[in-house]
Amino acid sequence: MEVASDRSKPQVHEYMTRDVVTVAPDETVGDVAARIAESDEHSGFPVCERRRVEGFVSARDLLLADDGEPIFKVMTTDLLVAHPDMKVTDAARVILRSGIQKLPVVDDAGNLVGIISNADVIRSQIERATPEKVGKLMRTLEQIHDTELEQERRTVSLAALTPTQGRVYADELEGRRYELEHGLAEPLVVIDNGGTLLLADGHHRVMASDRLGIDEMDAYVIVVDQAIELGMAATAEKEELERIDDIEVVDYARHPLVETTKRLQSGK
Repeated sequence: MEVASDRSKPQVHEYMTRDVVTVAPDETVGDVAARIAESDEHSGFPVCERRRVEGFVSARDLLLADDGEPIFKVMTTDLLVAHPDMKVTDAARVILRSGIQKLPVVDDAGNLVGIISNADVIRSQIERATPEKVGKLMRTLEQIHDTELEQERRTVSLAALTPTQGRVYADELEGRRYELEHGLAEPLVVIDNGGTLLLADGHHRVMASDRLGIDEMDAYVIVVDQAIELGMAATAEKEELERIDDIEVVDYARHPLVETTKRLQSGK
C-alpha cells in the first residue's frame, strides 16, 4: 500500500464518507457480484479482515472468476490508499492519475476509517470556490456603494427569490440536474437587499431544483441592511422578473455562442 499524508487543509477526513460498505476476504465471487448488481452506488468494495484493509475488489476483477472462488484470490492487493490528514488536492491527483473512482482512507494502523470519491473531491473544490466568488462580489458592491456588507449562510426558499436573469438554457439544466442528484450543486449567491432576495448567481440551479420539486436551497447571502439601488434589481424590474416562474427556458440552438458560431460559418 502507498500512503501519503499532509497536515494542511482541506484534508481528506473533512470530505470522506465514514460509513463504508466492505466485504470479507472469504466471501465468494458470486455473492459479491450479486451485491454489486443490486447496488446503484457500488462498483466495487474494500476487502477487510475486521477493520484492516487487505485489498479492493471491483466488478472488473470478478468478470473471469468462478462464482465459488473466494474474494481474496481475485482482489487487488497492490492498492492506493489515502490518509485522513492527506490534502484533498493530493487525493484528487491520485484519483485522476490512477483512473480509479474511490480511494480507501486508512489510519496509521492500516485500519479503514473512510473512503473518498471523485464526487467528494469535486464537492471540496465547490465549497472553496464559492466563498471566493461571494467575497469578490461583496468587495465590488462595497466599493461602488461606499457601504459595509455582511455575509451569511442560509437555506432560502425558491419562492422568495427575485431572479435577475430572464432566460436559462435547456441543455445546461440537464447538467445542473445531474449535480443536484449527486450532491454536487454549488450554493446559490443571493443578495438580501433590505428584505428583497435577489438571485445573483445560480439561475440554472434554481430552475433545475424547481423541476425536481426542491423548494429550498443552500445559499451564500450578502446582507444589505438599508436597501441600495442595484443594477441587477433594475434589470429584474425592466424585464418584469418577480419570481422564478418568470424565467424563460430556451433551446440550446438559441444560445448566443451557438448563434454566433452559425453566423461565422455562414459568412465563410
